Amino acid sequence: MYQNACGAAAASAGGCVEADRDCHSLISREPPVPVEHDYSGFDIVKATQYGAFSRVKELVDAGYNVNQRDSETVTLLHWAAINNRKEIMRFFIDKGSEVDAVGGELDATPLHWATRQGHLDAVVLLMNAGADPTLRDAEGCSCIHLAAQFGHTALVAYFVARGVSPDLQDRGGMTPLMWSCWKVCSLDPTRLLLTLGASTKLTDSTQGNTALHWAILARNTTAISTLILQAQASLDIPNHRGDTPLSMLQNYVGSVWIGAKVADRIREAMNTSRSRSVLNRFTKDKRVRWWCMVGTPFIAFYVAGLILGANLLILIKMFLLVCLYIVLHFAGQLFYDDRLMALLPLSIYLATKIWMYVTWIFYIMPHTPLLNSIIFLSSSGVLWYCFLKSWLGDPGIISATQELRFRTIIELAERGPGGFEPSSFCSACLVKRPLRSKHCSVCNRCVARFDHHCPWVANCIGAKNHKYFMGFLACLVLMCSQMLYGSTQFWEDQCRIFAKNDGFWEAIVKVSQCDPWVAWVAANAVLHLAWVFMLFICQLYQISCLGMTTNERMNRGRYNHFVSNGGKSPFSRSPLLNLADFLECSCFGIFKPQVKDWMTSYDLDKNIEHQPLLRHKDNFQYV
Repeated sequence: MYQNACGAAAASAGGCVEADRDCHSLISREPPVPVEHDYSGFDIVKATQYGAFSRVKELVDAGYNVNQRDSETVTLLHWAAINNRKEIMRFFIDKGSEVDAVGGELDATPLHWATRQGHLDAVVLLMNAGADPTLRDAEGCSCIHLAAQFGHTALVAYFVARGVSPDLQDRGGMTPLMWSCWKVCSLDPTRLLLTLGASTKLTDSTQGNTALHWAILARNTTAISTLILQAQASLDIPNHRGDTPLSMLQNYVGSVWIGAKVADRIREAMNTSRSRSVLNRFTKDKRVRWWCMVGTPFIAFYVAGLILGANLLILIKMFLLVCLYIVLHFAGQLFYDDRLMALLPLSIYLATKIWMYVTWIFYIMPHTPLLNSIIFLSSSGVLWYCFLKSWLGDPGIISATQELRFRTIIELAERGPGGFEPSSFCSACLVKRPLRSKHCSVCNRCVARFDHHCPWVANCIGAKNHKYFMGFLACLVLMCSQMLYGSTQFWEDQCRIFAKNDGFWEAIVKVSQCDPWVAWVAANAVLHLAWVFMLFICQLYQISCLGMTTNERMNRGRYNHFVSNGGKSPFSRSPLLNLADFLECSCFGIFKPQVKDWMTSYDLDKNIEHQPLLRHKDNFQYV
C-alpha cells in the first residue's frame, strides 16, 4: 500500500526530489504479463494485478462482484488502475464498477492510484468513465496535487485541460505550483503550470508561503529561476513569520544554487528598496535603460573616431581606445542586465549603419557622381524594409488560445502513450508542433521552419521572415560595397591617393593621414562586408544545395527523417527548385514551386516515414 507524501512532505526539510524527466517519459507503459501458461490458480486480485484478462473474465462471469472489496476496502478497479491494466479496467467499468470508489489506508480512488504511478492511459480511461479528479484522499490531496508532487507533467496538463483549476488548493492550501516547486527539481511541471495560468501570489493556509517561498526552502534552483525570471513572481509577499522571498534570498547571493541572473535580479530589488530617489527611479526605468543600451554604440563609435582622428601619438591613441573599451565594459556590467546586453549586436549594427549614412552625406557625396548617391540611398530603402521585416516581423510564431491548448492536450493524451512525443508536442508552449518547427530558448516560443535566432536583428528567423532576412543580407553586402567604392572616390578626389600608383601599405598610411574618420568608417565597412558576405553565401548554400535550415544542418543527426534519408534533406529537390520553393516564385512559369504552409504542416510525405521526428528525446527543447 502506498503512503501519501501530501502532508508529510510539507513538514520535512529539503523536500525537493530530483525528477529530471520530460513529460513523454512520465507516461508509464503497461507492465508485461509474466510468461505463464496456466492462470487457473490465480484469484481475481492476482489475475487483475498480472493482467490475466481471461482469468478475470472467467471469475466475473462465474458471479464475482466487481465492486467487492478486500480486507483493506480496496476494489478490483484500484488494482487494475495502479497496474495500468487498460483492458481489464474497461471490462470492470462495463460491468458496473464504481469509478470513484474510496479504499485503502488513504481513502483514495482508483484515479488517485493511477495518478501516483503516472499512468496516463488509465487516467484517461477513468476520466472518460466519469471519475472525479477533484476528490481528496485522507490527507487532503486531489489528483492534480499528486501529479505535481511526482512530476507527472502530462497528467497535470490533462487534468487542467479537463477543467481542473491550476490553482486548486488541497486541505492545507497548497496549490499544484507550490507542490511542484517544493518537490520537483526539473523545469516541468512548474513551467507548464505557469503557462496554464497558475498564480504565483497565492499562499498556503498553514505557513502563508507562496510558490517562491517553497522553491527557496527546497533550494530548487530551476523553480526559483523560472518563477523570478520568467513569471516575474513577487519578491515582497511576506509569509506568516514575516519573511519575504527577497529577505530569504539576499543572504544566499553567491551560493551555488542561486544562478547569476537570479542574483542580479535580487541585487536590483535590494537596491530599489533601499533607494527611492528620483535618479534611482529614472535609472531603473526600463524604457530609459533600453534607449541607453541602443544609444551606447552610437556614442562609442563616434568617440573612437574622434580618438583616431586626434593629433596624438599612435601609442596614446591605442591607450585611449583601451580605456574606452574598459569604461564601456564596466558600464555594461554595472548598468545593463543580460536582457539588455542581448540588444548589443543590434545596437552595433544600427550605429554602424547610421554613421555610414552621415559619412556618405557629409564626406563622400560631394566627391562622387550624383548617380552613385541616388543608387546608395535608394538601395538603402530596400535594406531598411527587409531589416524591419526581419527585426519586427513575425518569424512564424506558433501560437494558440487557451481553449486550443486544452483541446490539443486532450487529443494527444487520448491518442495514447505516444501522444506527448516531443516531435508532436511542445511542453513549453503547449502547442502541437508543426514539421521543422523548434522552440527557441531565447524568445521562449515555437517558430515554424526555424532557422536560427539572429542577435543582429534580435529576432528568430523562420518561415515568415527568412526571405526578408536573405534580402537584408544581400542589401547589406551591397551597401558595404558601395561604401568602400565611395570611400575610394573620396580618397582619390580629396587626397590624391591612387591604389594603382601607390603601394598597398603606402596607400594605407596615406588613407589614415588623409581623413581618419572616413578611414574608420571604411574599416568598419570592410569588417561587416566580410562576415555578412560569408553568412549570405552559407545561407544560400543551405537553402539551394542542401534544402535545410541552419538548425537542421547543425542537428541533422538528431532527426530520424534525416538519418533515414542518408543525412540528406527529405525536403530537397534540386538547387533551382529549392530556390523557387524558398522564394515561392515560378519565374514566369519556368519552375513549379511547392508552396507549403509550415505553420500547419505536421506530417512528412507518406513515402518517407512515420517514425517520431526526434531521435534524442532528452534534448528536444534545444535541438
